[in-house]
Amino acid sequence: MTGSEQIVTTEYAEFDVELQLESGRLLGPLTLAYETYGALNAKRSNAILVTHAWTGDAHAAGRHTPEDRKPGWWDDMIGPGKVLDTDRYFILCSNVIGSCGGSTGPTSINPRTDRPYRLGFPVVMVRDMVRAQKLLIDRLGIDSLLTVIGGSMGAMQALEWGILYPETTRSIIPIAGTGRTSPMSIAMNAMARQAIFNDPMWKKGNYRPEHPPADGLALARAVGHITFLSEPSMNLKFGRRFSVRDGIFDFFGKFEVERYLEYNGSNFVERFDTNAFLYLAKALDLYDVAWNFDGREDALSRLHCPSLWFAFTSDWLYPPYQTEEVVEILRRLNSPVEYHLIESDYGHDSFLVEPEKFTPYVVEFLERQENSGER
Repeated sequence: MTGSEQIVTTEYAEFDVELQLESGRLLGPLTLAYETYGALNAKRSNAILVTHAWTGDAHAAGRHTPEDRKPGWWDDMIGPGKVLDTDRYFILCSNVIGSCGGSTGPTSINPRTDRPYRLGFPVVMVRDMVRAQKLLIDRLGIDSLLTVIGGSMGAMQALEWGILYPETTRSIIPIAGTGRTSPMSIAMNAMARQAIFNDPMWKKGNYRPEHPPADGLALARAVGHITFLSEPSMNLKFGRRFSVRDGIFDFFGKFEVERYLEYNGSNFVERFDTNAFLYLAKALDLYDVAWNFDGREDALSRLHCPSLWFAFTSDWLYPPYQTEEVVEILRRLNSPVEYHLIESDYGHDSFLVEPEKFTPYVVEFLERQENSGER
């Protein structure tokens, strides 16, 4: 059975708790949506947590029904005989809080008002997402994670796992991530926010789900999507080709790259909530591993487990130097760290488009962690 032939079901864990967030506010009760692939071994020592990116969800692999057109977002990686081999490992992926993929977020019902949270939802940080995930890991009776692996926002979560829960996290694999969000990335997210805020249908977050601020969200997604690509990939995919449906001298005619962004934006509106998009963008902007520590070195001194880092040459959202800054600090701290700069023309999305370029290192790394035994 290949990963894409797996039929999987999203499960939901309910927690009658109030999670204290980094903001000081309390959030609860909580629901976490998650999926699992493979089985725990007798020692319960083969668990791998996969952490998703900004607009990802718990559906990392397989299909929910045989009729599904597309499998989960990392199906190339997860399944029997694949890099994250489900004949060997127990794979878990949960939707982060603040999202709209089944976990508690701005679309959820606020128990204090019996109405959706909307903008009454508290601001969450990546560290809050990880603390919520720890509730799920504990619920499932998993005392040890062989690794935590994820790309982009998933890389931030992996790093936080290693720092917050060293007794649980045996290794981490951050891919295309950063130790702190740069002003350039924040600026791009600011443009996306303004696209939404300026849509009259947003109504300060009080839109009806059946009438979302579709134009604003589609434009915001297009802005974000540009940062996931690169100039070489755009040249390769689109060049300067004009849309065949338009005349060159039609004032509203579009290049193929414009049509592509328009298409992706409109599709995104159908699957993602606008307020959730905004809350997760805020979490990305706020990310700094040094938060509540005395600088990055102090924070990273808490990372004792082996770590395997990847950056991609054409990634301009989280360019390689940002990963290398973290790696250099870890090396100065004599932390067991491994780093690979991967040549790719696909920008930030390289970790999704060309996994074959870095997965051999992942396989070797996981074998070493298994052979080293449980700490």
